[in-house]
Amino acid sequence: MFLLLSGMILIFSVMTVTSRRILRSAVYLLFVLIATSGIYFMLKYNFLAAVQLTVYAGGIVVLIIFSILLTSHISERAKMAGLRQRLFSALAVVAGATLTLIVIFAYSFPRNLEPAISTDVKTIGHQLVSYSVNGYALPFEVVSVLLLASMIGAIVVARKESITK
Repeated sequence: MFLLLSGMILIFSVMTVTSRRILRSAVYLLFVLIATSGIYFMLKYNFLAAVQLTVYAGGIVVLIIFSILLTSHISERAKMAGLRQRLFSALAVVAGATLTLIVIFAYSFPRNLEPAISTDVKTIGHQLVSYSVNGYALPFEVVSVLLLASMIGAIVVARKESITK
């Protein structure tokens, strides 16, 4: 099951960034997020899987699709990138993949599969609103500002300027 889900994530991720139709890219992103929640279910992180499904697959992708439908024409195709832009993109991908592999191979993963802290809903709730060592309030706020900025950027990019003479 892990191989199936990870294969889905890889294939649909590539399809998301290579599709020339923006609505199809959003649908491919939905499949990536659903497969990611499947991996969370396999790891028995049920709360995180449920959040992945409801917030990201349910909320964010629907918001992206509504933004696409309200700001652009569905039948439009994105322009193909030039050779220079493709070269820089490939260079960035290779650099990112190299960095990721270096970090993964340098990290010594623990053999114990039990979580270091309790994973009940009460503990997760305290961690979400806490600023302490295991708190996630500040990263949550930073991610929400990042999502807002990316949504505003997407609307600005997708908006059509009318040329008047």
